[in-house]
Amino acid sequence: MKNDLPYGNGEKVLLHICCAPDATYPVFYLRGRHYEVTGFFYNPNIYPEEEYKRRFSDVSRFAVRVKLPLIGGEYNPEKWFSLTKGYENEPEGARRCYICYRERLEVTARLAKDSGFDFFTTTLSISPRKNTRWIFEIGEELENTYGVRFLKADFKKRNGFKSSVILSRYYEMYRQDYCGCIFSRHNQKSE
Repeated sequence: MKNDLPYGNGEKVLLHICCAPDATYPVFYLRGRHYEVTGFFYNPNIYPEEEYKRRFSDVSRFAVRVKLPLIGGEYNPEKWFSLTKGYENEPEGARRCYICYRERLEVTARLAKDSGFDFFTTTLSISPRKNTRWIFEIGEELENTYGVRFLKADFKKRNGFKSSVILSRYYEMYRQDYCGCIFSRHNQKSE
């Protein structure tokens, strides 16, 4: 499958960002394809709050260095826990993750519509551990719901993940060892 996105013509893209290392390659890739990128850090799943603050701080520092406009979303872990109630014991990559992707992408799509963006997309697809098929399905559904085009970008392709590792070292970024939620953290510690 070819990963090249069509070249843009200065269209505005709202890029959901899960963490600074995962933002590196997508930001540069989208800019190289002539899109005007704004970052959106929305991750109510991240636990504990100190971890959330650390990740947001790293994203903010990166945004300043590369002159990326950045919007900080609301940190509302209670809402996330409510959405994922009953799925606490599922393994990583199961239904809880689908719900989490959907929540973050829906808030991104809504903000993109309300703020006049041409597209929305997410850095989630850069991770080899994330289900890109689900991300694309959710993005396409939300495109139809909100009327803002979803940029179907599989950022791990074309050595995107490897590039993000190199870039995060260059920018001296914090690389976390779990996805973000309390359940992924416990899962990581038990491995």
